[in-house]
Amino acid sequence: MVDAVFKEASMSKFLEKKGEYEGGIEFSAGFRWQHWIRAIAIFALVATGFYIADPFITYANVSAEPTRFLHAEIREWHVIFGFAMIGAVIYKLFLTLFTKEGKFERESIKDAFNIKIAIQQVGYYLLLTKHPHTKGIYNPLQFWAYVGLYVFFIGIIITGLALYAEVYHQGLGAMLYGFAKSVESMFGGLANVRYWHHLFMWGIIIVVFIHIYMAVYNAVFGKNGSMDAIFSGMKYEKEDH
Repeated sequence: MVDAVFKEASMSKFLEKKGEYEGGIEFSAGFRWQHWIRAIAIFALVATGFYIADPFITYANVSAEPTRFLHAEIREWHVIFGFAMIGAVIYKLFLTLFTKEGKFERESIKDAFNIKIAIQQVGYYLLLTKHPHTKGIYNPLQFWAYVGLYVFFIGIIITGLALYAEVYHQGLGAMLYGFAKSVESMFGGLANVRYWHHLFMWGIIIVVFIHIYMAVYNAVFGKNGSMDAIFSGMKYEKEDH
């Protein structure tokens, strides 16, 4: 009986049925934790990054004493959240590429190159057609948005580590110094590394807003609990969906 349940679970995204609905655990605790760590880190990195690029807060009374290190504190938090995001991104890539939990994310690749499904998905977002049936958990638009997001993640991590090693010359910074110089040479100078770091940040901001829009849209019009799943891990939808 147990073997039959697991066999059925391996063939479906969901684990149990309740009337005309089927559902169960869609996102594990580890998946949800990395998602929210990554989300919090992104917002913290954007805020601190804007300040580092253009320090717009200063003390009202200037002092010659070296006791006011607001810029250094902001940079420190930027580094802390940066490494938190790096850890979450690596963990998520591992889940997607190498675990059973990422099976239906990998299945989304088949739909990503299906023009018919992509056109139908656009029609769905324009309230013209029904949501297309997809094999994976991401429709083509979501899939390519996530691909773009991870391209930006990789770019911002590479440039971020290079900038980190240019400031911190001991420990990990010393280990990454050769890598940092290679990145600096590839981009044509440290100023260009910083410039591309900012461009990758804007790419992430744009994709995050698109992601939030798609998630809210699917939750409101799809009525399938897709927003709830990232909080509770549970999702139920009608079998014909």
